[in-house]
Amino acid sequence: MYVHVNGKVLRAQDAVISVFDHGFLYGDGVYETLRAYDGVVFKLDEHLNRLFRSAALIGLTIPLDGNHLKIAIYEVLIANALRDAYVRLTVSRGKGPIGLDPDLCPEPTVVIIAQKFRPYPIEYFRHGLHLTIPRTRRNDRRAINPQIKSLNFLNNILAKIEAKKRNAHEAVMLNARGHLTEGTISNIFFSTDRELCTPSLDCGILAGITRNMVIEIARREGITVREGRFGKNAIYTAREVFITNTTMEVMPVSRVDDRIVPVGDIAKLLRTLYQREVNAYVADIKSKGPSLWAENT
Repeated sequence: MYVHVNGKVLRAQDAVISVFDHGFLYGDGVYETLRAYDGVVFKLDEHLNRLFRSAALIGLTIPLDGNHLKIAIYEVLIANALRDAYVRLTVSRGKGPIGLDPDLCPEPTVVIIAQKFRPYPIEYFRHGLHLTIPRTRRNDRRAINPQIKSLNFLNNILAKIEAKKRNAHEAVMLNARGHLTEGTISNIFFSTDRELCTPSLDCGILAGITRNMVIEIARREGITVREGRFGKNAIYTAREVFITNTTMEVMPVSRVDDRIVPVGDIAKLLRTLYQREVNAYVADIKSKGPSLWAENT
């Protein structure tokens, strides 16, 4: 297995990150999760734009520009002979003395990992996942901006611990006001008799790239989508619930705590249309002629 560390593609066993790296010491950094389909990284520009926005929000200057990051990502895919892959791009504050001052770190650390994509079990898509609403509340957006895709995942991890204790696949957190926010790794949608609903950004959620795509696709299909503030009863009584992220795409939910939720047609439709968008995107990138993706064969 090969990884990218600070401009070099190395064997994973030869890659070294300092114990004084502030990403390790303090969770000080940002990241993106990407997915490659048939050798093409999906929505790469959107992910990189969000990475740079996250970095700017914590005062972190990424040492590579977007084009160099693209090259580095494809170099890792090529080195590992991967076409359908999970890609993790991490930028930490870098190595420095112990202390919180960001100026202690003169150079950020950039790491890119690519692994073979392992699909979720097909029964998950057929029968749905089990969600729970944990006691852990989502960080207040006035304390930590949810638009920062941060390495510091403790809030999410605490919620995940609760989910595991309840034998749930995912935990969807409430904010301090009792409104639905998001899962530990996903955005949530639910349907009523009249519309498709999802928590609005002001509830304290990340603007998920898959979330945005699903909203666009649904509206294009004539489905009314409402972004708003909802209590937990909204998903307890929903006609249908599903979650989204880069790797699972659109995943149905069949249970929320002790409430059974039907696996409905909206999630199936949107997943089909989402995959159609992916196929069109990949075909479009390939139609533009030779590029880095073409070497990944």
